[in-house]
Amino acid sequence: MYLADRWQDYELLDAGDGEKIERWGHIVLQRPDPQAIWPKANWPRPDARYQRSSAGGGYWQINQAYPKTWSIEYPGLVTPLKFIIEPTGFKHTGLFPEQAANWDFCTTQIVKAKQAGREVRILNLFAYTGAASVACSAAGADEVVHVDASKGMNARAKENVIASGLNDRVVRCLADDVQKFVEREIRRGRKYDGIIMDPPSYGRGPAGELWKLEDALYGLIEKTSELLSDQPLFFLVNSYTTGLAPLVLADILSLVIKPRSGGQVDAQELGIPASKRNIILPCGATGRWQP
Repeated sequence: MYLADRWQDYELLDAGDGEKIERWGHIVLQRPDPQAIWPKANWPRPDARYQRSSAGGGYWQINQAYPKTWSIEYPGLVTPLKFIIEPTGFKHTGLFPEQAANWDFCTTQIVKAKQAGREVRILNLFAYTGAASVACSAAGADEVVHVDASKGMNARAKENVIASGLNDRVVRCLADDVQKFVEREIRRGRKYDGIIMDPPSYGRGPAGELWKLEDALYGLIEKTSELLSDQPLFFLVNSYTTGLAPLVLADILSLVIKPRSGGQVDAQELGIPASKRNIILPCGATGRWQP
């Protein structure tokens, strides 16, 4: 399991009864998590608790007023990274803290390449609010291309770049359909040394057709792999799709990337250890290829 266990500003306090309670800086939030099927213990009263609505979505029940946005810091391997937190009507906060394990992985590969005198270009697809983009830029990547279909997510990504003091770095935040973007980049002959993707469980293709990750993932990785440089550093794919085992990601990377570039593949669950009980909360799966 890849553990995100170096946080200081974030803390998973506990989980149980289909919920988790977390500290984001000085603010404590309680929200649903379907993986936590065991009983919960005695929890402190959170500043806010996310309540699902029978009509869909939900809302935050506020117990103690807190700012609309605030920032937390992650002790990156090169320099601290700062991210803006904002609870939304869909229970999210703008950051997936378990992904810190992947930020550290990407950072390590980029730092090694820079120490060897290489120029490094990174592509981050389905990039959300850009935490991985920030981490790669802080690690020394010469260019990070961040692609997400949501203009709002791209705007927050730019704010995270600035919050981390990286506004002088080359981080291109593009609002685009990922599949269309990849196809255009192939035609342009563009290449990347590291590729990150975190596709949603459900989405729409370039012609507006509905697609499921299980049906589309192999083809998406196969197509995107054409953008890898001759000396690639990594290919990382993350999934939150329930029931998609890490081994599936490993098998796809082994079938697609290894015949072309050799190297090694590993895939594990992501997890965050709780601080108040001896449990680890599973948080999706990640597959990694590296030379």
